[in-house]
Amino acid sequence: MADERPPDLWTIDDVAAYLGILPSSARGALSRMGVRAHSFRAHPTSHRAQALYDPEQVKAANAARPGRGHRSDLDKETE
Repeated sequence: MADERPPDLWTIDDVAAYLGILPSSARGALSRMGVRAHSFRAHPTSHRAQALYDPEQVKAANAARPGRGHRSDLDKETE
């Protein structure tokens, strides 16, 4: 069966490859970054719902991440 997803949307495997992590970890990372699925489609073999993500939203959310070792407690000025 051919891949019927729109070419401008990513599966969780595409997201994981972009982020350099496992697909099982990508779901949690997207959740923490606040990225929600753009739409759903039936998986080609299992026919279960498969989330599709907007690549621009994934890229923007990843770019906005603070990075390893970031001290978020120092971001806010205390009065």
